[in-house]
Amino acid sequence: MAVGFGLWRVSKGREDGAPQVATAPPIPKVIPQSPQTWHGRIDYRILDARIHAMMADPSMQGLAIAVVEDGRLAFVRGYGQTAPVGGDAVGSGTIFRWASLSKTVASTLTARLAGDGMLSLSDPLGKYDTSLRLPGRAETTLTVEELLSQRTGLPRNAYDGWLEGGRDPKVIRQSFSTVPLQCPPATCHSYQNVAFDTITEVIERATRRTYADLAQQRLFAPLGMTSTTIGLQGLQAGASWARPSRNGSAMPLSEFYYRVPAAAGVNSNIVDLARWMQAQMGLAPGVLSGSVLSEVQRPRVNTSRPYGNSALGRSLIRPTYGLGMRSFTYRGHRLVGHSGAVTGYRSTMMFDPATKTGVVMLWNSESSLPFRLQPEVFDLAYRQPFTDWLELRSAQTMGEP
Repeated sequence: MAVGFGLWRVSKGREDGAPQVATAPPIPKVIPQSPQTWHGRIDYRILDARIHAMMADPSMQGLAIAVVEDGRLAFVRGYGQTAPVGGDAVGSGTIFRWASLSKTVASTLTARLAGDGMLSLSDPLGKYDTSLRLPGRAETTLTVEELLSQRTGLPRNAYDGWLEGGRDPKVIRQSFSTVPLQCPPATCHSYQNVAFDTITEVIERATRRTYADLAQQRLFAPLGMTSTTIGLQGLQAGASWARPSRNGSAMPLSEFYYRVPAAAGVNSNIVDLARWMQAQMGLAPGVLSGSVLSEVQRPRVNTSRPYGNSALGRSLIRPTYGLGMRSFTYRGHRLVGHSGAVTGYRSTMMFDPATKTGVVMLWNSESSLPFRLQPEVFDLAYRQPFTDWLELRSAQTMGEP
């Protein structure tokens, strides 16, 4: 399937001979979708075999994956089907939901607007008269930075059930004024969706533009992310889009989390998500400067293990949160990224900023297996001995060299 990948744009050269600045990640002449075009330190034949074995698990439906090595797009492939019944083969152009990986867009857009002087990360939310209400009127002093680093003090995922029940997010945010706090605001990390989406109101009031339009204008378009949209209509407009599933059965397509677009509203194909990761690696400084990326990715608060006490959770040590972005240490390397989950979909992005190597995955099921594939990718990149993170016990599926 043909996919539009945009152009690699650079700023016009200056008369004083200053170097040109890339405003979009580089595009390979050939998108590496076949064994003949896979390239890098990673043995992609091994990775491909591991993914095929993973896809045989009944919890999986369809999956798209891309790997970037040394800043270059090195591996792209789709596996499985877009739907349990009557689906098409997943390809590089198949559109999926990002779910909470969308938070990286909200935080990056905010940091860029701050760099442009349109708002400040130290602004108190009270300056914008948002719908968020916290006990003791803490919303008047909580800063934009504290909101984006998930330090509202609210209990984890506060009132997500109300959102899934159809209540208006702004009404829900007003209801937080009577919720017992987990900790004093600004003092601890507590993951949120409805509260996090307050940043949509901040951005729209600071710029007098819609959040979706600004994300498109300031981020997606200049980065060449031609398939990337915000909202349900954008998902369904794709020529190939993945339907939600659970354990081999179709699930209803839910609109609720699209109502908190900063928290969970983005859709794209896997190549666009790889371009987003490349931009986060610093490969599009004309759009995302080093100072913007530092603001987003710099650790600001310690967190609990995002994958719990699982083997994966224990392997990612010193977990922290920046602005809508997690970071960890794995085998002595600092990794940065985020993941997402809504009904029938999962997503993940994880990369090493130092080596500019990372992996992105989108899938239309609720399986946790792809999360466990991530360390196998980095073990291959770091030339580590094989560890069966997927716990696929068959010798036939071990995928060892």
